Amino acid sequence: MGASLPPKEANLFKLIVKSYETKQYKKGLKAADAILKKFPDHGETLSMKGLTLNCMDRKSEAYELVRQGLKNDLKSHVCWHVYGLLYRSDREYREAIKCYRNALKIDPDNIEILRDLSLLQAQMRDLAGFVETRQQLLTLKPNHRMNWIGFAVSHHLNSNASKAVEILEAYEGTLEDDYPPENERCEHGEMLLYKVSMLEECGLLERALEELHKKELKIVDKLAYKEQEVSLRVKLGHLEEGEKLYRALLSMNPDNYRYYEGLQKCVGLYSNNGHYSPDEIDRLDALYKSLEQQYKWSSAVKRIPLDFLQGDKFLEAAENYIRPLLTKGVPSLFSDLSSLYNHPGKADILEQLILELENSIRTTGQYPGMVDKEPPSTLMWTLFLLAQHYDRRGQYEIALSKIDEAIEHTPTVIDLYSVKSRILKHAGDLVAAAALADEARCMDLADRYINSECVKRMLQADQVALAEKTAVLFTKDGDQHNNLHDMQCMWYELASGESYFRQGDLGRALKKFLAVEKHYADITEDQFDFHSYCLRKMTLRTYVEMLRFQDRLHSHSYFHKAAAGAIRCYLKLYDSPSKSTAEQDDDMSKLLPSQKKKLRQKQRKAEARAKKEAEEKNEESNAGGVSKSGKRHAKPVDPDPRGEKLLQVEDPLSEATKYLKLLQKNSPDSLETHLLSFELYIRKQKILLAFQAVKQLLRLDAEHPDSHRCLITFFHKVGSMKVPETDSEKLIWSVLEAERPTISDLHEKSLFEANNSFLEKHKDSLMHRAAAAEMLYTLDPSRKSDSVKLIEESPNDFVPRNGAPGPIREWKLKDCIVVHKLLGTVLVEPDAALRWKVRCAELFPYSTFFEGSRSSASPNSAFNQISIKFENGNLNHSVGGPDVDSFTSNGKLEAFKDLSISQS
Repeated sequence: MGASLPPKEANLFKLIVKSYETKQYKKGLKAADAILKKFPDHGETLSMKGLTLNCMDRKSEAYELVRQGLKNDLKSHVCWHVYGLLYRSDREYREAIKCYRNALKIDPDNIEILRDLSLLQAQMRDLAGFVETRQQLLTLKPNHRMNWIGFAVSHHLNSNASKAVEILEAYEGTLEDDYPPENERCEHGEMLLYKVSMLEECGLLERALEELHKKELKIVDKLAYKEQEVSLRVKLGHLEEGEKLYRALLSMNPDNYRYYEGLQKCVGLYSNNGHYSPDEIDRLDALYKSLEQQYKWSSAVKRIPLDFLQGDKFLEAAENYIRPLLTKGVPSLFSDLSSLYNHPGKADILEQLILELENSIRTTGQYPGMVDKEPPSTLMWTLFLLAQHYDRRGQYEIALSKIDEAIEHTPTVIDLYSVKSRILKHAGDLVAAAALADEARCMDLADRYINSECVKRMLQADQVALAEKTAVLFTKDGDQHNNLHDMQCMWYELASGESYFRQGDLGRALKKFLAVEKHYADITEDQFDFHSYCLRKMTLRTYVEMLRFQDRLHSHSYFHKAAAGAIRCYLKLYDSPSKSTAEQDDDMSKLLPSQKKKLRQKQRKAEARAKKEAEEKNEESNAGGVSKSGKRHAKPVDPDPRGEKLLQVEDPLSEATKYLKLLQKNSPDSLETHLLSFELYIRKQKILLAFQAVKQLLRLDAEHPDSHRCLITFFHKVGSMKVPETDSEKLIWSVLEAERPTISDLHEKSLFEANNSFLEKHKDSLMHRAAAAEMLYTLDPSRKSDSVKLIEESPNDFVPRNGAPGPIREWKLKDCIVVHKLLGTVLVEPDAALRWKVRCAELFPYSTFFEGSRSSASPNSAFNQISIKFENGNLNHSVGGPDVDSFTSNGKLEAFKDLSISQS
């Protein structure tokens, strides 16, 4: 390093390296210039100067200098190493690995380069290379603990846990008997637990348990020790010892659900599907009653029995669980109970129980059979719970009456307004829901959660500008939405992207969806720093868990939504491409002079408005970007705020394919993945890939309406294709002919017969009938009237409850909206769509889409005035404090205007 320089310049070169390591970049630059003044072609100095400039955000100069340095000294490992570091800083990991390998050809025993290479190999999951590099590091420096651990981890990641155990045992053989010293006990204990977990992974359970007991005194984390021991005991079938250990763990943390589950396994009373025989239920009930005597303050020991108890025992346990929480006023009680609604019959028992409690408190002021009077708030919380119960069951009328009564009882409880907002959202009035959410927000301007809930409602109501203004109240210095991007606020970006998509603004929608995709790329990159940190700090079990999490990162629901949203944008862009400049000029030439003038004025006003908004945002960000030291932080200006450049892609389908491949790899069991795959490949004329998507849909759910729709559409399209001429077309045709008989729905049936068979099988389902009607129209457009009739004659029966018809009908609001769009846009029957709208307006009176009589879209509705006030911006958006007038939208807080607090 700097060997070809005279002593003075060699010392200066060492100073450059030191300055780079200590981030004193100006000092390093000065030293580099001093060397280059005398030796302008010195390759290593040019490279180091480039590396320093890279850290000062002068990338183009940096690359130029590093390449020049490498050109001047191709035999220098320093130049190749620096080139690799440059690529690494730009996340070009594959190129960086190539550079490191070239450096190692020149200096094969360079520890720093080998270490950097191993980190990149771990990042890129080049596990065979990772093992090889780690072995070299261990060979060169066997007295370094981190090299032993790194070599063991590399084998573990490379699916060779037994070899990793051998390496750790060899490492332990190098240690003295009194190891570890006091300051390394935690790290050593972690390494021992990691070794035991690998033995368990290899299936060597007896050996793992023996090793655990042997090293008990050296393991500091006693909780992890007990959890590991009980895991091994249960797997070995030592259930009595396992039971004792789980009871010991419960004494440490009686609210840990995993411990109760483990205890049930040990006593032979655990079922994966949650179904138990009457005898097992009795034994479980006795077990939890004995545990309740031990852990009286535990919430879990009272809540878990509600999952398996039935009938009167469930009623009794539910009453004992719910009563104290209503008295205490726990807003999350319904969320806690919501999973019980998936158990047959339990929702009816809960309804009966809560109504009895409400009636008793309302009439006597106490619970049934109790002497003590309940505080007045208990009635309010009971009404609150009932409102959520009826909302869950789809009885929005009763839910709203209960929540209104609760608000009248205590108009200052914020949760009541939030729940009313949620009920209105489910009922279909998104504008009124947003207004109520904003009212809740104004009652506590310091609550971030309520602010976020309000923003979500606004985005659902497609009020994006207002949502943004509300969201930035909680960003740093009130900065603009770019801050939300920096904070990786994905729920906001997804909700706003979906809103823009509904409004047809594909540019902004794409921008939001791709921002979420970038966050996942950043999360993947963020693991890089942990490759060395975790080996150094010995957090090995967590490190391996983190790497495995990273490997399945893109299967997360947020990424799935973002990728699916981006694909839909590209599909829509392909179907309706934005007009080119030539086409716009052609359209302009067809207009009258007066129309041209008006259009140009409109365009100029829009441009001026956009420019003004951008300037205001820049001013706000500049004003907010002042640090304590008084320095201004220059924030990058978004060059494409409307996402217009994203729409200027030559081939939208190839862009969509990138995200589809990620979905196919990470979400193969999602119906939506294969629906999008079908839509994409049909447009690309990739017949076999489209058929593959159809087969995947049939594998996942052959009875789903979309699966049927894709199946019929595919074979109808294939049937209408011209006779195959080329060899490849003939091959595709032969594959389809061979595969068709294997599909049960089409076996020895025409497409019409398959469609009729599907309809007959699902004649009582609205969405299945709609799919069959759409396919009938696709197969024979002259039978449009029959398709419309199929939809309009769909039955809407009451959902049975306890063997008798209940108060709820089968049709769901979102399904009816889909059917309305089908009638209007696919079948192109405006009269039928209007009839459907009138019919659904009666079924869903709170729906703004169908302009129901009680929705904010109706002029005579109670919610109409709220939405008018809200849309006019009369609701409070200040951060200083809520204005009393902002609470009068539902007339519940008028009584508090003159409220004063007397001081005694």
